[in-house]
Amino acid sequence: MRNLAFRRYSFWRIERIARDYRVNERIRAPEVMVIADDGEQVGTMTVPQALTLARGRGLDLVEVQPNGEPPVCRILDYGKLRYLSSKKEREAKKTHKNTPFKEVRFRTRIGDHDFHSKLRKVKEFIGDGSKVKVAVVFRGREVTHRDLGVALLKRVADEVEEVARVEGPPSLEGRFLSVVLAPGAKKIKKETTNGTDAQAENTQGS
Repeated sequence: MRNLAFRRYSFWRIERIARDYRVNERIRAPEVMVIADDGEQVGTMTVPQALTLARGRGLDLVEVQPNGEPPVCRILDYGKLRYLSSKKEREAKKTHKNTPFKEVRFRTRIGDHDFHSKLRKVKEFIGDGSKVKVAVVFRGREVTHRDLGVALLKRVADEVEEVARVEGPPSLEGRFLSVVLAPGAKKIKKETTNGTDAQAENTQGS
C-alpha cells in the first residue's frame, strides 16, 4: 500500500506568468536557439536576426529557456501568451476558492469505534466533493511523541486512498498535526446509518 502521508503531492501547477520572460529587445544573449511558431527548430542566430525573423511573421521573440547554451527563444504571440497564462491562473484561484473545506479531528489514543466513526465522516465529506483537513490533537506531553500522530494520519490516508489524495506532508501547528485530503478520481456512496455500515464498507473495498 502506498505511503501517502510521506509523499509530496503536486497541486495543480500554474505556468509562470508570461510577463516574467524576456521579450524582443530585452533579450541580452548575443546568440539564441530559435524555435518557430510552428514548432520547427530554425537554428542558432544572433538576436537581431531572430528579431527580424519574428517581426517578419508579425510575432514576438520570447526567451523561454534563459539558462540554455545558447538560450532558447520561441517565436510566438506574446500578448496571447500573457492572456492564456493569466486566464489559467484566475481559473485556478476560482477553483480553489469554491472548493468546500471540512475538518475532522482525531486523538492520539482514539479507540477503534471512534476511529471508524470519524473515518466514515471523512469519507462522507470526500464523497460530497469537499476537501478534508484531518488533524491529530495532542494533549499534554503527547506533543513530544509526534510519531504517534504521523502514524495515525498515515492510517487514515491508507484507509481512504481509493477515493482521496493527500495534498502534502503532515503540518504541525501548535498541538495540531494535520494533512489535507482532496477528492480523488473516485467517489464513494454515502453510507447508511441503519446498521449496514459494515456491509457498505465491504462493498466499497471489493
